[in-house]
Amino acid sequence: MIREIVEIAFPLFLIMDPLGNLPVCLSMLREYSPRRQRSILFRELIIALMVIVLFIYLGAGLMKMLNIHQSTLRIAGGVILFMISIKMIYPPTDSGSNTQAEKDPLIVPIAVPLFAGPSLLAAVMVYGSKGNAGIIPLAGTLTAWIMSLGIMMVGPTLARFLGKRGLRACERLMGLILILLSVQMLEDGIKLYITNVLGH
Repeated sequence: MIREIVEIAFPLFLIMDPLGNLPVCLSMLREYSPRRQRSILFRELIIALMVIVLFIYLGAGLMKMLNIHQSTLRIAGGVILFMISIKMIYPPTDSGSNTQAEKDPLIVPIAVPLFAGPSLLAAVMVYGSKGNAGIIPLAGTLTAWIMSLGIMMVGPTLARFLGKRGLRACERLMGLILILLSVQMLEDGIKLYITNVLGH
């Protein structure tokens, strides 16, 4: 059970990408004190967790209602993860223009889509649809969320310690690992499509 939780938590933590999102979030909240920054980030992460849990338990029902096969969701999730990981390794040159936001960004863009983005929601729907969406997907999600929360809470201190280059190096390392996970998800989706869909 612990192994299954870790297998879910690790990729979700990489998709949440707290080290990559940290500089963006801090630039949005630069006018606030570190204490106020932490309170805003905590609130946004709570909102993101609520959205993620909603997709874990309603995702399977939504798939049935729309007649979407698990193979389709895994292939689509793998493609989205691959695109996200490429952006993590090769970030757009104008990424700084996206840091302009409201003084107190409620829900958008920190909770959604920085943390509870399309790739993460697709991933949790895959994990939730593998079984009856019991305690294991929820435990894996909470584990990844707690790790991300810990990094964001020490964010102001961590950003000063690592610097922009250090944060960028960590994000690119996460991107490399995420590429491998996205390809694995694509392979699983193709295998599932061949065995279940084409097999009938």
